[in-house]
Amino acid sequence: MDNAPDVDRSVRPGAVLVAAVAGFVIGELFASALVGTAATLAHYPGGFAGLAAARENPWWASSLSLVGLWVGFIVAIVAATRVGGLRPWPHQWRFTLGDLWFVALGVGAQIVVGVLYRPFHLRHLNAPVDKLFGAAHGAGFVLLVVLTTFGAPIVEEWFFRGVVFRGIAALAAPRSPRLAVAIAVVLSALIFAGVHGEARQFAGLAGLGVVLAIVAWRTKRLLPSTLTHVSFNAVAMASVIAHRVH
Repeated sequence: MDNAPDVDRSVRPGAVLVAAVAGFVIGELFASALVGTAATLAHYPGGFAGLAAARENPWWASSLSLVGLWVGFIVAIVAATRVGGLRPWPHQWRFTLGDLWFVALGVGAQIVVGVLYRPFHLRHLNAPVDKLFGAAHGAGFVLLVVLTTFGAPIVEEWFFRGVVFRGIAALAAPRSPRLAVAIAVVLSALIFAGVHGEARQFAGLAGLGVVLAIVAWRTKRLLPSTLTHVSFNAVAMASVIAHRVH
């Protein structure tokens, strides 16, 4: 962490973090409303409660849950910019050929996580994937693959690294700029892992969050961390598809 954060006096870190929390809550509520409405219209057994207890979600429930949450994230991004004064990094979505290295980084991170988990022989480690994809087939399965491989990394990087990470760093920067980055890397990674709500995957997701935060900070762009995130998810998706084929 040899780069100290750029202290932008126009940023109101408290407002940025409040926007992040509010956006997450809005996303959860909106996702629940979408899924609940769809369950009622589809006459799903047990309605919303039935979905919550199910081992496998229908594709429409998983898709609407993701989209609803992302709506809240987008609200947070807009609010952090307009109310919190958090200006986007210059050229944060610009692509350069050197960014292809981050695709390899994501693949490597997924491999490392798999190797580190292997000695523990954790049971039901794939339960979240089974719940998300287990009942999806055909076009519904393809839609979920696209949403989780590409949609999730784009929106999550903008929210967690573009808002949460920068908001925490800005809050701590006036006291100790260098320490602020380290604190923001760790806290944003823990938050990123925590909101996924999967205890067995927490350590791996937190580690990924650390990598993504460092990449975003060192490059001062969101595309590199997004490419890392995309390739990380893509390896998992390739495993799901291979399992189905065989």
